Amino acid sequence: MARTRRGTRMRPAVVLLTVLALAGVFLVRLTDVQVVQADQLQAQSKDRRSISTVLPGTRGDIVDADGTVLATTVDRYRVTAVPWIATKAGHVPAAAARIASALGVPAAGVLAALTADPGASYALVAKEIPFGTLQKVKALRLGWLYFEAIPERTYPSGAVAGNLVGFLGADQDAQAGIEYGWNRCLAGTDGEAVSESALDRTPIPGTETVVQAAKPGGTVRLTIDRDLQYYTQQVLAQRARETGAAWGSVVVEEVRTGRLLAVADWPTVDPNQVARTADTDAAALGSRAFTAPYEPGSTMKAVTASMLLDAGVATPASRVVAPYRLRTADGADVNDSEQHGDERLTLTGVLVQSSNTGISQLGSRISSATRLEYLKRFGFGTATEVGFGAEATGSFGSDAPDWDAQTRYATMFGQGLTVSAVQMASAYQTIANGGVRLPVRLVDSCTAADGTVHRVATGAPRQVISKAAANGTVRMLENVATKGWLRADVAIPGYRVATKTGTAQEVDASGGYSKDYLVSMAGTAPADAPQYVVYVALSQPTKMNTSQATAPIWRQVMARALQAGGVVPSGSTSPDLPASW
Repeated sequence: MARTRRGTRMRPAVVLLTVLALAGVFLVRLTDVQVVQADQLQAQSKDRRSISTVLPGTRGDIVDADGTVLATTVDRYRVTAVPWIATKAGHVPAAAARIASALGVPAAGVLAALTADPGASYALVAKEIPFGTLQKVKALRLGWLYFEAIPERTYPSGAVAGNLVGFLGADQDAQAGIEYGWNRCLAGTDGEAVSESALDRTPIPGTETVVQAAKPGGTVRLTIDRDLQYYTQQVLAQRARETGAAWGSVVVEEVRTGRLLAVADWPTVDPNQVARTADTDAAALGSRAFTAPYEPGSTMKAVTASMLLDAGVATPASRVVAPYRLRTADGADVNDSEQHGDERLTLTGVLVQSSNTGISQLGSRISSATRLEYLKRFGFGTATEVGFGAEATGSFGSDAPDWDAQTRYATMFGQGLTVSAVQMASAYQTIANGGVRLPVRLVDSCTAADGTVHRVATGAPRQVISKAAANGTVRMLENVATKGWLRADVAIPGYRVATKTGTAQEVDASGGYSKDYLVSMAGTAPADAPQYVVYVALSQPTKMNTSQATAPIWRQVMARALQAGGVVPSGSTSPDLPASW
């Protein structure tokens, strides 16, 4: 009995101890949940009821030298709906009609989007609408409509400088031109916003919090003059069509700075309508002035002549007998473009008459190795400082300077080697600038969103030939302009001009010469104080297969550049150098 009574008395104590133990466990767990893990659990809970949204970093603008916008980003807006909430609110057909009226679209399409799945949490109502239309839709105050900004790249000047500016792809990735090459400056940095969500994972209006602000991209300022670029493109396009050319390029370079003021190509691309160009001429999506290598022809004779003056082995009055056909002792066979008897020419006359046989004889006064070194110092054989996408370097041939005899002479008058239009313009800039080659510039600066301006470092000037040799070459080219067969086509009243034409057979797919020609013209003005170089090239102008096809382009573009730059007319006449003896 006693043992039974003690057992009975101990049961409450055991129960009490058990309760206290369980309470202790619950207390420890509660402390762990509410104190120790509180932040972690709260974050997990918030994650489950939060929706993260990307805030796009606005892409920066591309502008011309004066700040005129060539590429910019505007916001378009996407309108979405939560059909189950709309259905619960009722009057869906009436709401669809109001939305359609604000959007300016048929009501049937909007109603179909809202009713295709009445229990859905998402429906696309409008893909891309402008800000004004967005405001009309927002004014309807329908709580089950949601709005998302969608950045869209646009090009206000259309095809003007489209060959240089480039474009973005459908996924907004940079594809070509400055857009691609300067993406690091232009690209913005995306941010993040978080909104609380309802049970169906739709965002609750008014709960958005910016976690990380988006950062806009920088502005790229080009050296291009938008107005001159437009004019140059128009002149080129008209003349290319008139002459039946396959394509053409024009480069305008400022002599004292190396800045490219216009780089026109035809055909060209409108970055707002890339697909249209891609379907007809994929090569026109870029800039042939940078990317298309070709044999330049006789515009190279002026470069060869400048080497001769610099090396001290010739003067503008140096004499040569130039036959129609020249067979050299080392096996080369060179001829001029038209039949003629032996001509007694000076070096100046060789340029005036564009004599292949004359320049071949005088050019032989310097070795191939020396001439190759000159060519490299002029900038041939390497990409320019611009670093344009897919830029051509040009070529001297794999065996340079150990050319075979035929190539050795051919390179003196612009065959057997390849160049780009921008390289040729740079070579003439060097001659016009007292023999000093300046780095070619297309981009002036990148201005960050905070206003910090980063100037483009392009390298140091390089003295390629002496000032005397450069000035002597310009004077000879003045005589080409005043005595050559195109003197009436290149004259600009009030200004002394210096020019040289070029005609070269094009290379076909097999590596041999075709029946097609590339014609060109290069020159500077005012010749007494050079300010600009204009270089023109037309490929396969079937209706006028001579340099005369390029002359009107050169004259009109140079005249416009002189006018736009406020250049004072020449105060003297061109020198009269002897062309024959």
